[in-house]
Amino acid sequence: MGQAPDVIIIGGGISGTAAAYELAKSGVRVTLIERGELHSMASGWTLAGVRQSGRHAAELPIARAAIRRWEHLAEELDSDIEYRQDGNLRLAFSEDEVPVIQHVVDAGNAAGIPMEFISGSEKVRDLAPAITPKVVAASLCPTDGHANNHLTVQAYARAAQRFGAEIRTGTEVTNILVEGDRVTGVQTKDETLHAGTIIVAAGIYTPRLLTPLGLDLPLQVVLCPVFTTEITEPTLGPVLGVASAHFAGRQEASGRFRLIGESVPWDGELHTASNTMPTAGQTEAMIAGAIDVLPGVRDLRVDRVWGGLIDRTPDAIPVLERIPGIEGLVVGAGFSGHGFGIGPATGEILADLARTGSSSHQIEAFRLERFAAGVRQEALQMHG
Repeated sequence: MGQAPDVIIIGGGISGTAAAYELAKSGVRVTLIERGELHSMASGWTLAGVRQSGRHAAELPIARAAIRRWEHLAEELDSDIEYRQDGNLRLAFSEDEVPVIQHVVDAGNAAGIPMEFISGSEKVRDLAPAITPKVVAASLCPTDGHANNHLTVQAYARAAQRFGAEIRTGTEVTNILVEGDRVTGVQTKDETLHAGTIIVAAGIYTPRLLTPLGLDLPLQVVLCPVFTTEITEPTLGPVLGVASAHFAGRQEASGRFRLIGESVPWDGELHTASNTMPTAGQTEAMIAGAIDVLPGVRDLRVDRVWGGLIDRTPDAIPVLERIPGIEGLVVGAGFSGHGFGIGPATGEILADLARTGSSSHQIEAFRLERFAAGVRQEALQMHG
């Protein structure tokens, strides 16, 4: 048998695989454990936008840092991840919605992110001819973009393995083991694995692992309907969102449109292929909303429909912390539907917290203890 890992990571999405890569690259022995397959949860269901615009102020520095990594990530990981820096448009369809768009622009520029306010249907459609003429204004962040979520997670995993990381899929962690005030390993259904540091990046299943340790991570799980179309000619470069936040979409590098609708609460305990499918009503509303924004979608065949589960915190920003009082426990969860785009920076943060207990990134706003004190409830926003 080989040596026991220094760090065990629970969760095989972009946060977990990016952290595994960062740790293994620095010489840390790491084992990643995923209950299903890699990118089988939020990182597989996501729209896969890579944006800075429209984020919570606390996330903006991390988002900017992530963009700097995205720009060279394919070369670093030696894999095509279909990253495109074609911008992000958030659309207004009435004069009442224009102030929402203007606020996105003003907030971005105030944070040092170049943003533009675009007035008039013709100017917006010059950037994205596929958009309906009913649009009246838009925000533009030209440095935003999108990537292939499956290819990105796989690329991180392969790169981590090249540096010696072990990745186990189809293995469920049932308990985190603690002796005294420090973690000692994890229990799976089949065995006990020992390590002095545990990173929990398990999405909607994170509370199941933290609650027995006396930690309360208040997640509301919501189901977001998604569909893709058949492959068609390229007509849309930027990722789209709307002022009312009930729709977002993009055209993949393959030519398929990937489009999402308004989320609804989900009250299941364990997800299955059936209980995460949108209802007929949700599917109808999602497709109708997509056609309102992109009329050409009406003539395309639907390729696939599914529902994605989002681990939403009350304030719609994640927990990123080495937990005080339980030595060796690191948490990265609650990304509220927009964790993919900051994944490269999140990987750095979680790896730093595992190695040294601190991070050069600004993460004070992401402590778990904020929920005990009470936080402002934020609506889930679909910005693309």
